[in-house]
Amino acid sequence: MARIAGVDIPRNKRGAISLTYIYGVGRSRALKILIEAGVDSNKNVDEWSDDEVGSIRNIIGSSFKVEGELRSETQSDIKRLMDIGCYRGIRHRNGLPLRGQRTKNNSRTRKGRRKTVANKKE
Repeated sequence: MARIAGVDIPRNKRGAISLTYIYGVGRSRALKILIEAGVDSNKNVDEWSDDEVGSIRNIIGSSFKVEGELRSETQSDIKRLMDIGCYRGIRHRNGLPLRGQRTKNNSRTRKGRRKTVANKKE
């Protein structure tokens, strides 16, 4: 496996797909990186030379925030929203959806498994 930005990317996949295993690199960014490095996007990772891997590593390291740095920045942004007490921060704190979705029926992903409440006995 090739190791880029602290991530072992799969060798048997195309370069554009395997770069998306790095947190912060999607399909479009992966294609831009490969074009800038001068590597064919249809080439499998195991066909890359050491020079190509090195140039991709340099481009990702110098141009983009990926992996730990990006994760910590995202967490600090969420913490800032929670500290200032804005609407989005309160929704983060309560574990509810932030972007205007309804919560009466759906939103189980954010809220977790159902907590069944029994009827009151008389």
